[in-house]
Formats: sequence, C-alpha cells, structure tokens
Amino acid sequence: MGELRIGTCSWTDKALVAGGWYPPGRRDAEGRLRHYAEHFSVVEVDAGYYALPSVRNSVLWSERTPPGFRFDVKAFSLLTGHPTRKTALPGDLRDHDLRDPELIDEVWHRFGAALRPLRESGRLGAVLFQFPPWFGPGPRAEAVLHATGKRAYEWPVAVEFRHPDWWREDRRERTAALLRDLDATAVAVDTVQGLSTSMPAVTPVTSSKLAVVRFHGRSAAWGTGSKEDRFRHMYTREELAGWLPRLRLLADQAEEVHVLFNNCCGDAAVRSAETLRGLLERT
Repeated sequence: MGELRIGTCSWTDKALVAGGWYPPGRRDAEGRLRHYAEHFSVVEVDAGYYALPSVRNSVLWSERTPPGFRFDVKAFSLLTGHPTRKTALPGDLRDHDLRDPELIDEVWHRFGAALRPLRESGRLGAVLFQFPPWFGPGPRAEAVLHATGKRAYEWPVAVEFRHPDWWREDRRERTAALLRDLDATAVAVDTVQGLSTSMPAVTPVTSSKLAVVRFHGRSAAWGTGSKEDRFRHMYTREELAGWLPRLRLLADQAEEVHVLFNNCCGDAAVRSAETLRGLLERT
C-alpha cells in the first residue's frame, strides 16, 4: 500500500496565522513551518500561484523541514492561463507584454530554478497545474496540456481541472488517458455537488507514483462567491469518513497519496486534516 500523506494547501494563510493553531514563540516564518512539519508530512505552496517562488525560499523550506517532507508547489498563474497582474512579476520583467513569448520562456525558467533546491533535497512532491474554469476540453486545451508537459518534463506534474466536462462520464476515460500519456497525476477534488460548477466526484489514478486529492469544502457558493464564501466549510467526521475507502483504494494504486485541505477559513483546514488523520489511524 502506498503512503498516505495528509496536509493543507497553505501554512501561511492569514486567517490561520491570526488564529491560535501556532503556539507562542513559533509564529515567525521559521517557527511556523517547523511547527507545521511536526504535525503534517506534506503541504501545498499556494503562494507560487500568486508570485514566482524564489530559490532562497526553497532553500530555507528545505532546511526547516525534516527529510522526506513534501512540498506540492502550485504553478504560477501565467503558466496556467489565469489573469496575471504585472506586479506579480519580478521587477525587471514588468515592462514586458504578458503575451510576449520571451517573457513566458523567462518565467518558466525562473519558476524551474526556484524548484531546484526542493528537487535536489527530495522534498518536491508535485507541481500543481490548476487550470481555470473556462479551460474546457477540446483540441486547443489538449495542445496546451501537451505543451505544458514538454515544459515540465523534469517535474512530477499534477493537473487539476475546474471545468466539469473533463470528468463527465462520457469523456472520463479520454481525459485519464491524456494525463497518463503526459505522465501526469490527475487531481481528484471534493466540492459541493449539484451546482453547474460542481466537479464530478471521481478519483482517477493516472500515475503509479502519485495520487492527489484536494478538499475545497462544500460551500454552496463554490464557483460564485468571494474566496471566503467559496471555501468556508468545516468538514464533519461523517463527511471525511466517507472518503476512507476511496483514499485506501488510491493508496493501493499509487506509491504516495497527497490529501490536501483547501477549506482555508481560520483553522478549518488544519482541523479537518487532523480529523482525517485520526480517522485513518483508528481504522
């Protein structure tokens, strides 16, 4: 059976830092990460989506976590077709047109350079390419995925779709085959069901090395409300217990399973992660 790693999609979220989960004396940058790594074995660097990560931070993250700890780094917004503010770029790149191929090449280069310390220390779990809700299936999208795969061939790649049609029943096998061809992990998600924006509750395995599940919460405002509204949810024990058979099935098919909570309001994510870990330990 593969290893189940439980964690959250950020350890620096403002609401979490402002709460009481981090004890006194461990609320600076180093203390927070060391404290987090004492409780969980994987974390997502969601900050990589908002700004290019740096080599220096990757070195520090490696130094502040134990051997075997995993960082799943979310790809920078420009690399997945999301709107990107020029202020999110390093200062020397802000005069470039965001569609300039030379700029895109340089952003890929710098993003890869920032990952290198994590790769070399054995701490890079995956690079998460989360595509936007308007990125629906079709020839153009498949071409983008193949181009992304070529750029990211040295990294463990995980792909999360936000357009439900990728995993609709009549297309599911084609999507899974596409990701297998790219040697990419399909990211399963937990969201509220019954909305036009709801992602199908499927758990495809497209890589024998890694499976990823991201718990976004079950807010009825998924896809429509503010960030706080979309992700405001505290998972109950019953909701998480319903996932246990599926998580064990994933672990039967992949060497590692990363389970990450993105219900990032207050300390909901860390509390949900702790609850799930407890359930897994008891059964």
